[in-house]
Amino acid sequence: MLGEMVAVVGMSLLVGTAAVAADAGTILQVTGRIAGETVALEHAELQELPQIELETSTVVTDGTHKFTGFLMRDLMENLRADGDRVTAVALNDYAVDIPMADFYDYDVIVAYSMDDIPLGRDDKGPLWIVYPRDDHQELQDIRYDYRWVWQLSRLEVQ
Repeated sequence: MLGEMVAVVGMSLLVGTAAVAADAGTILQVTGRIAGETVALEHAELQELPQIELETSTVVTDGTHKFTGFLMRDLMENLRADGDRVTAVALNDYAVDIPMADFYDYDVIVAYSMDDIPLGRDDKGPLWIVYPRDDHQELQDIRYDYRWVWQLSRLEVQ
């Protein structure tokens, strides 16, 4: 599967900073220790990753919600990420370092919809890093809450 996704990603990705800036369809840019200097992903390309649904509560919404997206570890594996942390950056330049181990210890997803409604820029979208906080007591800690980056726009693998 990894080889297939790398081939798909390799054929469909824009590589290079100039290409990223010129592509209005890009919703996620990945840089750093990956296969390729800069990778620009559109929504359709991200949906080629295996999709997952996660039901959990958040500290910024009421009740439990169903999030749909892809596992962060799948993205990292498909881009051949080779680092021990990822800096996640939001559209408003909020940035936080996330240990790469989180993606393997927990089913951390990058969600593009909540309760079957696409996440818009006006409500935490188009992408939101979501942890399965209801499945693990240790995730109900403020240290993890800071890692829930909404309006995710960039990832830098370090």
